[in-house]
Amino acid sequence: MMITPDIELDLSGLSCPMPLLKAKLALNGMEKEQILKVIATDSASEKDFHMFVKQTNNEILEFRKEKQAYSYLIKKG
Repeated sequence: MMITPDIELDLSGLSCPMPLLKAKLALNGMEKEQILKVIATDSASEKDFHMFVKQTNNEILEFRKEKQAYSYLIKKG
């Protein structure tokens, strides 16, 4: 199943905590059930994003760890 995001953020090159902070800002401006796609290159983002969704109503629908980047599809709760 192909998920089409409502908003995409390419946060490549940013270091912790900026990818998470910019994703939070984007999610704050979105409607419930909308999908945010985030691309990050900081390895700390994997832990940060998974911890973030456990503490909020948001959900990671898809996580991909590739050679140079991490990608997340996050559904706003």
